[in-house]
Amino acid sequence: MRLVFLGKPGSGKGTQSRFIVNEYKIPAISTGDLIRAAIKEDTDLGKEFKSYTSAGKLVPDALVVAMVAERLQKPDCEGGFLLDGFPRTVGQAESLETWLSERDIPLDAVLNLSVPDSLLTERAEGRRFCGGCKSSFHVKFAPPKVENTCDHCGHVGLDQREDDKAEVVQLRIGEYNEKTSPLIGFFQERSLLKEVDGVGELSDVESRIRGALGSAS
Repeated sequence: MRLVFLGKPGSGKGTQSRFIVNEYKIPAISTGDLIRAAIKEDTDLGKEFKSYTSAGKLVPDALVVAMVAERLQKPDCEGGFLLDGFPRTVGQAESLETWLSERDIPLDAVLNLSVPDSLLTERAEGRRFCGGCKSSFHVKFAPPKVENTCDHCGHVGLDQREDDKAEVVQLRIGEYNEKTSPLIGFFQERSLLKEVDGVGELSDVESRIRGALGSAS
């Protein structure tokens, strides 16, 4: 499976990405993770990325496309991949389409995880992540058994991402609505888009994703 996963900030793409990775045995490639790694390592590129992400703005297409193309050439992507957070603009989608076409490895499907805007800020603002094993939690919907402690590795101190704070989330949603929503029409025209309702229990959303991908295989 070669997939793209669309969804607004807080829609649950990160959680459902892990399900898809386990189900289809493909790597999840998150541009957010790649960008955060560069920022953490304080590289020149990371400093440039940070100037955009801290303001809730999208990183310019040219920087993201180059980063993703390099990642897709790694050996673990030979059997397929899940792109999470890329493409975010029609320009990025066109660049991806060209890159894949040149290598004769077209996409199988594009999932769009739909969640009303009214739920997104609450979801995103409550997210916490383990600094050790990277497991995710939510202060309301999926809290750890012991406050501020990872259930899986015991690491004490769960972190909130800068881009999950309410004011930044609202900026990100605005950016998404303006720049990323046009991707829906782009992929519809190519008969690749699969709409998935992202509201409800995790198992219900997983079942909907499985059904959508079953029709794409």
